[in-house]
Amino acid sequence: MTVIRQDDLIQSVADALQYISYYHPKDFIDAMHAAYQREENPAAKDAIAQILINSRMCAMGHRPICQDTGIVTVFVHVGMNVRWEAEMSLDDMINEGVRRAYQLPDNVLRASVLADPDGKRQNTKDNTPAIIHHKIVPGDTVEVHVAAKGGGSEAKSKFAMLNPSDSVVDWVLEQLPKMGAGWCPPGMLGIGIGGTAEKAMEIAKEALLDPIDIQELQSRGASNRAEELRLELFDKVNKSGIGAQGLGGLTTVLDIKVKDYPTHAANKPVAIIPNCAATRHVHFTLDGSGAADLPAPKLEDWPEISWEVGDNVRRVNLDDVTPEDVQSWQPGDTILLSGKLLTGRDAAHKRMVDMLAKGQELPVSMKGRFIYYVGPVDPVRNEVVGPAGPTTATRMDKFTRTMLEETGLLGMVGKAERGPMAIEAIRDNEAVYLMAVGGAAYLVAQAIKKSRVVGFEDLGMEAIYEFEIEDMPVTVAVDSRGESVHQTGPAKWKEIIAERA
Repeated sequence: MTVIRQDDLIQSVADALQYISYYHPKDFIDAMHAAYQREENPAAKDAIAQILINSRMCAMGHRPICQDTGIVTVFVHVGMNVRWEAEMSLDDMINEGVRRAYQLPDNVLRASVLADPDGKRQNTKDNTPAIIHHKIVPGDTVEVHVAAKGGGSEAKSKFAMLNPSDSVVDWVLEQLPKMGAGWCPPGMLGIGIGGTAEKAMEIAKEALLDPIDIQELQSRGASNRAEELRLELFDKVNKSGIGAQGLGGLTTVLDIKVKDYPTHAANKPVAIIPNCAATRHVHFTLDGSGAADLPAPKLEDWPEISWEVGDNVRRVNLDDVTPEDVQSWQPGDTILLSGKLLTGRDAAHKRMVDMLAKGQELPVSMKGRFIYYVGPVDPVRNEVVGPAGPTTATRMDKFTRTMLEETGLLGMVGKAERGPMAIEAIRDNEAVYLMAVGGAAYLVAQAIKKSRVVGFEDLGMEAIYEFEIEDMPVTVAVDSRGESVHQTGPAKWKEIIAERA
């Protein structure tokens, strides 16, 4: 009988979460590099380059790949012959591992978990509790899969109770445009079919833990319905032209994963859960010999890719940019931002809009300025700020008109597309929306030279900061006339791909 000690599980979970915060799986790096080499859309190729450069930097610096260090999901399979030398419950041991990982001084991870989700939404401060799935299985070991799932990709999850005769492929392709680019493609789609509503969601999430192997499947061919679906959807999703970061291009997904489970004769539950470019998961086994050993990957596993400033890149100083300047910017233009940049995301926007409604003065003037939708990781050692990549911009859409018209805000920086409501407000106010690459948080942070809180300090990472930046790379995503590159780019590349078929 194997004896598993309490602290071995706790330490293994903590080590695993630190490990996946800065190491991408090798299969992901290889697949992303292949996508980079294949990509023909310059904007999408540039986005993939930033993701790969960021990944290598994080592996070297042991800092988070993305500022959103995720909500922890654990699948644990406990052998029936295992005996525990422990005083804590299994869930408590796992949560203690999460606590240790997220509070490690050498690599502080952002705590994003909030209790009382429809009430006070108060941060638990240590990213607990995790989402834990247990199975008791034959054997004398404990198998653990640890993942950290970003909120942007999790928010794009879809579920439907289809009729038995309905097409899963048709439903997935119908949902894909509704998901937008907030899940930070290229990544993977996990699809769960069957069981009950909650089972379909669970197996969709579990499917994302499998390695990227679609090329192997293409070579040998499908042997069951789930594999047939993988092949068909991989082909059709990539023909959508959505591309990296939704900018249009040849690669939208690196793989499609499908798991199924027997279901009721009257039902066909189907779930989609996307995984983003910050793919974070690792597997380990406890056999009683101590904590898990997680070997560091080799630096040569990462391709050496350089990001170069092209002739079409313009530099903009935010301290003296004018509305007239903004009106000359075109969709798809690459811009290097320097100067003072404000930050603010969900909680800060809600508080500002509430204050404006009451006629109260904001803590900082927004007139003529730009705001960056970000919640950075706390700095360590000599950092000015921790990884500080963009959050999903559509969550701020409902605040956009008020912010533009009542504060004089000139522009916004975020991740992925804007919805019709925001685009209309941007057009009406001749403002602009700029997109930074999701999944390149550590790279973005290198452009931040100074940081200070200028409002709502009690909101922690959601406070209003003022960053002093130098050459922060962004793309014009919605221009002052309301043209969105997230609409024009995928449409153009869908046509290009169709013409080649």
